[in-house]
Amino acid sequence: MTSVFIFLRYLSYLLLLTNFTFAQKKPNIIMILVDDMGWGEVGVYGSKYCQTPHLDAFAKQGLKFNSFYANSTVCSPTRAALLSGKYPDLIGVPGVIRGNTLNSWGYFNPKVKTLPQLLKSGGYHTAMVGKWHLGLEPENHPNERGFMHFHGFLEDMMDDYYTHLREGKNWMRLNKQTVDPKGHATDVFTDWAIEYLDNQKKSTQPFFLYLAYNAPHFPMQPPREWLDKIKKRNPNLTEKRALLTALIEHLDDNIGRVMAALQKNNQAENTLIVFSSDNGGLLSTEADNGPWRGGKQTMYEGGLRVPTMAVWKNKIVANSQTNTPGLMMDLLPTFCEVAGVTPPMDIDGKSLLSTMLGKSVTSFDRRVFWMRREGGADYGGQDYYGMREGQWKLVQNNPFEPFQLFDMSVDSLETHDLKKTNKEIYESLSRKMRVHLQKVGSVQWQK
Repeated sequence: MTSVFIFLRYLSYLLLLTNFTFAQKKPNIIMILVDDMGWGEVGVYGSKYCQTPHLDAFAKQGLKFNSFYANSTVCSPTRAALLSGKYPDLIGVPGVIRGNTLNSWGYFNPKVKTLPQLLKSGGYHTAMVGKWHLGLEPENHPNERGFMHFHGFLEDMMDDYYTHLREGKNWMRLNKQTVDPKGHATDVFTDWAIEYLDNQKKSTQPFFLYLAYNAPHFPMQPPREWLDKIKKRNPNLTEKRALLTALIEHLDDNIGRVMAALQKNNQAENTLIVFSSDNGGLLSTEADNGPWRGGKQTMYEGGLRVPTMAVWKNKIVANSQTNTPGLMMDLLPTFCEVAGVTPPMDIDGKSLLSTMLGKSVTSFDRRVFWMRREGGADYGGQDYYGMREGQWKLVQNNPFEPFQLFDMSVDSLETHDLKKTNKEIYESLSRKMRVHLQKVGSVQWQK
């Protein structure tokens, strides 16, 4: 009798331990980042051209951000901010990193702790699929920056969505092995992401997947059948607008495939998923940035404010929205908090987890900076800046124009420059910006 009693107690203990372990299983985390998608390209953000049923369904399952910002007006700096939680110009990425060293404007500091390294230390399997765009140096390969699995494209942009080449070179990799997949890059990255999710369903280890699409970055090269469908639906669109619409709707369809795979694998129940864009849409491709002024490359809202949504079943309230401002660099501390990992003390981002779980504020309650360095005749290798503190925003859109000052509480469309009539505000913000520039001055951004 005693032995039976001991066995039953032991069995109860095992069951209790099993249930505790199951209850304590850390959530999976997926970050979906698209390239150059304007605010107004998503249905739930008021799209005039695109039908995005999968992104709209995604938003209805979770939280829609109305005031989420990229960390720069272009690709590399925002990606660096996402992976570091810091201002990109403080970690060596003030501009676009390119394989062409004569026109490359950044070197991602190899000593900076990255999001996948932090999550890896918390027991996560870490993977990236898609566009890297943070350097071709051996020390800056995704596998060296914390990703245990990399299946994607190392360079900045593809010259062709089907050949996947950049300036005649193949930058597609499976970890460090060169691969040559067939098909449209958006389809290829989706296939690779689903392959990873299928493999992970056999594991009890939580995972972090960073899925970074090239689309809808130019060249405007959607699959032919998608373009034909758009032209048939709306024959009055210009050729540029039809191409961009088709590229975005094809992307939306692929995001739907990823969501379907999560459901099929029973992974959606315990997965936080965030969707965002690295900057606003490019105006020369006829991108729609909603009501906001400007687009990619500008410090106006159209270049910085991006469509962003978060889903976490039974955690984030479905069909909700928030006016709480957020930046891409805030996602590192957010994901760390979700994973139970302590982020570095020196990061600039702030966790948005409480916002995602229902606590919302409307004020822009902190000081933030944006910058970009670029070459060519328009920029000359110089940098230019934006800054926001409270209701006030400083804007400069190239290194050779004067700053403008806007009161965002009454002029969110940035139409009235108040620099001359609010000199004290302008001088105060300018002093604070100079302090930031002094910090940046010591940062190495060339290898």
